[in-house]
Amino acid sequence: MWRCTGPRWSGGGPEPEGRFGQRLGWYCAERGEERTSVLPAGKTLAFAAQGERRCLGVRRAGRWIVCPYDAVLDGASAKDQCARCAQLDRSRSVAADTMADDPRPYGVYLAYFGPGLLKVGITAAERGAARLVEQGAVAYAWLGRGPLMAARRAEAVLGSALAVPDRFTKSAKRAARGALPPVADRVAELARLHGRAREPELWPETLEPVEFACTDHTELFGLDRIPGDVAELGGMTAGAEVV
Repeated sequence: MWRCTGPRWSGGGPEPEGRFGQRLGWYCAERGEERTSVLPAGKTLAFAAQGERRCLGVRRAGRWIVCPYDAVLDGASAKDQCARCAQLDRSRSVAADTMADDPRPYGVYLAYFGPGLLKVGITAAERGAARLVEQGAVAYAWLGRGPLMAARRAEAVLGSALAVPDRFTKSAKRAARGALPPVADRVAELARLHGRAREPELWPETLEPVEFACTDHTELFGLDRIPGDVAELGGMTAGAEVV
């Protein structure tokens, strides 16, 4: 049986092959295989849910490891893991502050989700803009790069000094996307915050600065094509269809 691992953004490398695109992920535990379904704008999507909704397990070393408990999940929940698999997943998580020995360089960024909705965050430099796309950032700009703990400290210090959080709720992001100002205004708001972060008394010495350059996702997300009426899906139950 193929289990859906949810929508994801992939790509981001050199054009044109690396262009970000949205896909649905799938994996089959019996075959030990994965695949994706491309979701181009304008294409009709339809699938039906079969049986109970179950834990997806844990992804390790580039592959899915099946949940050993075969745990059943609440169809109305947004979570795709049982509590025990989720705990194992976070045991090596930068986001959960449970991994401090990652040798990879990290980038510190400012992300824009709407007027007044700006956050500071970090992501592994090798992932590029993937983290920003996954979060639904309308626009973003890099602040600096450095080792993980330097990036972590910069995130905490700048977030406090600039009075910006490190996360927003999905509902706040959705509401903001319905009334976005022109691109120039978004760039200006990011530029102001970027300038404040680079002030000598705030900037951490351990972080290599990056000059301001804004990337806007209007075209990528199709923000100029979003209809006024948007339906919200309820819980998935056996036999339910999404079309």
